[in-house]
Amino acid sequence: MVDTLDFAQEIEQQNRDFALKQATLNREKAHIVEGEVLCLDCDDAIPKKRVESVNAVRCIDCQMLQEIKLKQGV
Repeated sequence: MVDTLDFAQEIEQQNRDFALKQATLNREKAHIVEGEVLCLDCDDAIPKKRVESVNAVRCIDCQMLQEIKLKQGV
């Protein structure tokens, strides 16, 4: 029983760490050129709806890669 609780506690801590990293990423300042928000990683324009809905600073592809790296601890 103790092992199960330890495992659950470890998963919860990992989830908290991930959430904190995500919150930190959202504070990054967007690159804005001629009224368009550009992805921090690839410099592609981010669709206006994405910027407005989630305050995005990365395009969807780069954001997915960033989240994978964070989960893997890279």
